[in-house]
Amino acid sequence: MNTELLTVSQTATYLKLSEKTVRRLISNGSLQASKVSNRSWRIRACDIDSYINNTSNSIVESSAAVQTNKSETKSQSPRLVSLFSGCGGLDCGFKAAGFNIVWANDFDSDAQAVYKLNLGEIDGRDILTVSEDDIPNADIITAGFPCQPFSNAGNRKGVHDSRGMLYKECLRIIRTKMPKVILFENVKGLLSTKYIDGRNLVDVIVDDLSSMSDVGYNVVYQLVNASDYGVPQNRQRVLFVGIRKDLNKTFVFPQKQSKEHLALRCILNVPEGTPNNVDWSFSPQALDMIAHIPEGGSWKDVPYEHLAPRFKRIRDDMRRYHSPNFYRRFSRDEICGTMTASAQPENCGIIHPTEDRRFTVREVARIQTFPDDFVFITDTPKNITAMYKVIGNAVPVNLARAVATAIMEQVFIDKDE
Repeated sequence: MNTELLTVSQTATYLKLSEKTVRRLISNGSLQASKVSNRSWRIRACDIDSYINNTSNSIVESSAAVQTNKSETKSQSPRLVSLFSGCGGLDCGFKAAGFNIVWANDFDSDAQAVYKLNLGEIDGRDILTVSEDDIPNADIITAGFPCQPFSNAGNRKGVHDSRGMLYKECLRIIRTKMPKVILFENVKGLLSTKYIDGRNLVDVIVDDLSSMSDVGYNVVYQLVNASDYGVPQNRQRVLFVGIRKDLNKTFVFPQKQSKEHLALRCILNVPEGTPNNVDWSFSPQALDMIAHIPEGGSWKDVPYEHLAPRFKRIRDDMRRYHSPNFYRRFSRDEICGTMTASAQPENCGIIHPTEDRRFTVREVARIQTFPDDFVFITDTPKNITAMYKVIGNAVPVNLARAVATAIMEQVFIDKDE
């Protein structure tokens, strides 16, 4: 890889383009570059080669068309700004649907590392410290703001958890940029969360977006199950989609898809040599329980004498603990349950149907519909554990792609062309 750095002027000379065109290519994401000051860019020679390989045979003609031809400008990929991007599940789906990711942000270092490997640059600053001026304009802003405060698996502090108010940072940025479309993603628990003044939080979010900047958005939200959109996992999430009111459109969620071929047996056939097909070992105590759980069973199948002490206490008073279904081992003919960031058998079906082990990192990635060429970092035990976290926190790629395709068709494709 040739990492020699060139200035805009040198790049323009090499490509036989104007400096203005080179800056436009950098701005719309067609040409990768690093900013070294307010107006100064540096471009790696290898990124110039990539640009050449990805464009048509006549670089000069295609670049001139971007500069002067209005019809070409209309057909350019919509620009996407991604907030709380995680490792890139949502962005991977939107990219596959034809969107151009021009800026992404996430504070988690493990998620950043995976994102950079697969999707490109990501701003790693705390969103609280990011100025709106640091973020490029965009046609769509997406945000999967932290869900832990609203999760049924957590403490449900909601807006009383400092992370629960981070959606306000999304509003701050949207108010300045006013993109054509916004998309929020969060857990089912958001629907039953109260705002600090007693109103339902979902109503607050809709009201905030509907009246924003005297223009506002037509906002719809829906509880969706990822398995209805090509994901081999029963994962319920709330999606908000808003279209700026001056566009006179209201989003319609895509039709549900067939659930054929979503059973675990259809996705556990990982080819030999596929990267990241390694697992995080269970503790000896957990393995002793798992050995007694049949395919399709749970901890309730474990003989009492093989239960850990805390599980014996729960078994002794099942009514008090609402008969929890820990250590679920889904069968090969079932659709998997929700993958969580903790990847623990107490709160998700992480146990392989027939082998006494966790699903591997690659198997979990497949359950989240990441393609096999989307790579993770599994070189150390610590990194392996971290990968379960970032994959579990991600938006399933196929769900993202289905919604992104609907947004592209309803908002950005000119039906009269």
